[in-house]
Amino acid sequence: MAGAPVNLALALDVSELPADAIEVGRIADAWGIKGWFKVLPHSASPEALFSSKRWFLLPTERGVKTFAGTLQMKVIEAKTHADTVVANAQGIDDRNAAEALKGARIFVSRASFPTAEKDEFYWVDLIGLDVINREGVALGQVRELLSTGPQAVLVMDYTEDGKVLERMIPFVSAHVDGVDLPTKKITVDWQPDY
Repeated sequence: MAGAPVNLALALDVSELPADAIEVGRIADAWGIKGWFKVLPHSASPEALFSSKRWFLLPTERGVKTFAGTLQMKVIEAKTHADTVVANAQGIDDRNAAEALKGARIFVSRASFPTAEKDEFYWVDLIGLDVINREGVALGQVRELLSTGPQAVLVMDYTEDGKVLERMIPFVSAHVDGVDLPTKKITVDWQPDY
């Protein structure tokens, strides 16, 4: 039996997406009867979800849209449960309200991410960096990172003979000499013909 329709714009704050917003997950479904909901994080280590007490929601790209624009959610608690994350938020007090969030995309401000340890980097900070080898040869610009299980792989675009091509380098200490975020460069032990 379906409950009464929920107006999420009344339950949550209408907001603007911060300039440094990063998409970190999606709301999968309601969890229990007290307004908790399941979150599918985009990362195997969802620390950004746990460290931020303000999540920004955008409606699902497909399917039923239960709200429009950007809503800001004040997170009361987020925690790991089995193989997912569950959370509850101010204004989401019952299962109907939690179900109305299904499919919403979750963004947090990059400034609210926990500080990375020495020699640890958030993938989002590596996107767009230039990759050069020890000899100073430009190898490309990071487009994305892939998780291959035991390691991450830098996926770069580079241009050769007017064509945009792809190059991949394992993001491991055996090949990566250093990451310099202020100069937006990654130095690697890699040759263009590998």
